[in-house]
Amino acid sequence: MSVVTVGVHIVDILTRPVETIPAGQDTVLVDQIRLTAAGAAAGTAVDLVRLGHEVTSMGAIGDDELGDFLLMTMSRHGVDVSRLARRKGEQTAASILPIRPDGGRPSFHVPGANLSVSLADLDVEVLRRARAVHLGGMDVTFGLGDPAFFSLLDSLREQGTIITMDPLSELPDLLGMARAFLPHVDHVLPNAAQALAMTGAATVAEAAAALLADGVSSVLVTLGEEGSLVVTAEGSTRVPALEVPVNDTTGCGDAYCAGFLTGLLRGHDVVTAAHWGTAAAARVATGLGSDAGDLEGIFDEGR
Repeated sequence: MSVVTVGVHIVDILTRPVETIPAGQDTVLVDQIRLTAAGAAAGTAVDLVRLGHEVTSMGAIGDDELGDFLLMTMSRHGVDVSRLARRKGEQTAASILPIRPDGGRPSFHVPGANLSVSLADLDVEVLRRARAVHLGGMDVTFGLGDPAFFSLLDSLREQGTIITMDPLSELPDLLGMARAFLPHVDHVLPNAAQALAMTGAATVAEAAAALLADGVSSVLVTLGEEGSLVVTAEGSTRVPALEVPVNDTTGCGDAYCAGFLTGLLRGHDVVTAAHWGTAAAARVATGLGSDAGDLEGIFDEGR
């Protein structure tokens, strides 16, 4: 099934376990260091391929070594990266993530070329041929907050394309601007902090109701170890998390989006698809990085 991911592409540099940053020039031995393709578009693209989809990813990266690595890694996973724009003189977005023993992930981040993504970077004909389009990080891809892009999304939905959206930041000003996308999107998948910041609501349930009123068909708020809250016009459902040994939570939201979209594309309802997202996120949490865990064949038995 053909899917296009649009938005944020990041190189993650991860190490675990990290309890403290060493003083001065001291060295601390760790168990693992990895580089991965990540971000709300790139990470989801990789997971979608691992779940059996044909995926094209669109956005902007720098004309630098990190960009070379991102293209190589995504291609190795099977993502079509031929539509990624390369910005001369700009840095590819990157994060350094010292992962705590409990799986927590503080970060150091450079947004890089993601900030410059615009409609001109997208291949409209490829978008029109997709069964689904996933928007990753519209709160930081400022150039896509364009009425012409909104009109394109509306035309895609009219032809039956599924549109999902996952924010990236937790900054209220940026997330507030991202709400402009919601009338043009079918399903939005923020985490709890993002849902609260987007709406200014006092509770996650109130935040989900406010986002639903913006015009989406469903709101799925991920709640970490508490699972997720699925809200539609028919009501709300709590989907529990699966109990797994958590090594790193990086990329769990991207995997949830990929599993959820896979469920929808296989004809399941929103709540069942949310269970699929939960299963994919649980697999990723057992390793290090957004491409961790074994997703290949996870849904072959139709669970």
